[in-house]
Amino acid sequence: MRPALDTSREAADLQENILRHRTAADRLRMAADMSEFARKLTRAGIRSSAPAASEAEIDREMLRRMYGFHKK
Repeated sequence: MRPALDTSREAADLQENILRHRTAADRLRMAADMSEFARKLTRAGIRSSAPAASEAEIDREMLRRMYGFHKK
């Protein structure tokens, strides 16, 4: 695995070793948790930039950002 530009080779090797010893279920749970965190962070960003937006408007903006849906 190639490390990110801001990650040292040693840190990337350690992370890879840790993940390699996790079960598939653990790795899947970690991915789901990160995805949920990203969705919450995105919703918070939308709410911050448009505090008067309804939940439906936030949902539409989430879909646009996640999947590239555009209004027609």
